[in-house]
Amino acid sequence: MTGMVEHTDLILDGTKIAWHAERVRAWERGERIAPITIDMALTRACNYACGYCYAMLQENDRKVINQKIIYDFLEDCAEIGVKGISLVSDGESTISPVFVDTIRRGSELGLSMAVGTNGFVLTRPKLEQILPHMTYLRVNISAGERKRYAEIMGVKENWFDRVCQNIRDMVDIKKRNNLPVTIGLQMVLMPEFEDQIMPLAELGKELRPDYLVIKHCSDNEDGDLGVDYSGYARLYDTLRAAEALSDDEYKVVVKWSKIEAKNERSYQRCYGAPFMIQMSGSGLVAPCGMLFNERYKKFHIGNICEQRFKDIWASDHYWEVMNYLASPEFNAQKMCGSLCLQHKVNEALDAHRKGMIELDRPSGAEPQHLNFI
Repeated sequence: MTGMVEHTDLILDGTKIAWHAERVRAWERGERIAPITIDMALTRACNYACGYCYAMLQENDRKVINQKIIYDFLEDCAEIGVKGISLVSDGESTISPVFVDTIRRGSELGLSMAVGTNGFVLTRPKLEQILPHMTYLRVNISAGERKRYAEIMGVKENWFDRVCQNIRDMVDIKKRNNLPVTIGLQMVLMPEFEDQIMPLAELGKELRPDYLVIKHCSDNEDGDLGVDYSGYARLYDTLRAAEALSDDEYKVVVKWSKIEAKNERSYQRCYGAPFMIQMSGSGLVAPCGMLFNERYKKFHIGNICEQRFKDIWASDHYWEVMNYLASPEFNAQKMCGSLCLQHKVNEALDAHRKGMIELDRPSGAEPQHLNFI
């Protein structure tokens, strides 16, 4: 696939776990499977101060991921069978000194590489280096107007102009070089950001990325961010109006399934973690980002700054944590924050285990970003 994106095969509100049915079968046989996707950061640091930032609730001991550590990690991932690395966790990976090297080295090893970023430091020279090696690049931008962007994302107003230019450059480089990378924008929507839904959808139509995805805001189990999940209902008409701005090359996608779910889960077991783990920018390996905080230390499996990832993955402790999350002793409805990274994978695996669906590999064309489940 090259050039412009066919949006029919871009799954932004769902899961691609069924296309990895062979790994589901191995998991069901009790084999120690490698994660399909690892969601991680290269640093805990960030140059923004977004008011909705979940990462600020998950402080843990910070260690530095240098080039040797990340190269060893990527080689371990390729060796054990990890397929995709998304730099989308609890820090702004683009400001790490090893960001460009990580993208290139992962790509050379055959891993699918992706990043979620505020986009501020991704000026044209850096974009020229990374875009040929990437599956997708997604810019987190939760407002479409300068003043509100500054308020919501905790930065100066003129930063908005720089990010918009960087997005233009991404799109230009992609088109000029006919690259298969997907360029996306993401709005983390709290009900009080209602006034920015249409301005951002219209901005996207002007900047011409492949898509804008509008998603809910996750809160922790204590509700520290104060997300009013009942407040989303009044936004439905505006969200539909935003979707109506889609055209053949630009798609506005609302994550309806999570927004309509409010803060509720249909499942109690967490089956998704072995297929899709998260890692902190401190090097910490944990099942998911909601468990990074020091108070969840019993779920902390190891740190790539201290130990090779393939050894952490092969350890009994790794699998003790994974098996606990999938056991009757754990209840995701009561013991987790809202609508986590593994939510859609958990829904599918739970329905599969209960005999409600069969997870067979679908026939027909594969969706894009197959290794990001």
